[in-house]
Amino acid sequence: MRAEANEVEEAIKGELRLIDPSVRTSRAEARQLLDPEFVEVGASGRRWSYEDMLAELPEMPGNSDQGPRYVPSDMTGVVLAPGVVHLTYETTIEGRRARRSSLWRRSEEGTGWRMYYHQATPVPSPGD
Repeated sequence: MRAEANEVEEAIKGELRLIDPSVRTSRAEARQLLDPEFVEVGASGRRWSYEDMLAELPEMPGNSDQGPRYVPSDMTGVVLAPGVVHLTYETTIEGRRARRSSLWRRSEEGTGWRMYYHQATPVPSPGD
């Protein structure tokens, strides 16, 4: 059971690093956390590939210590199989909320945990 808890902890550490503005603005650091087969379906509905994300992440919202930042909450994880973790949580940035789901997998090359898939779904404002 402790091994599974360690896997979830490692995935959460990676997820929180990807929310950190210093990592988001560094293609080199983001490259270490994103799986080469990475795919994201963003809150806008856009599909992002590994190359798309590395190219555009430094310019996306949440990348400045002085500006708006993503605030995560209720992050939980479950081990789906050895070396595969599913995380779910919510974020808020500038009053907009999104429910998020990420799949992390441990690299077979020994490079650690990397995000394989991410999806964000907007949470409607009350009254929408």
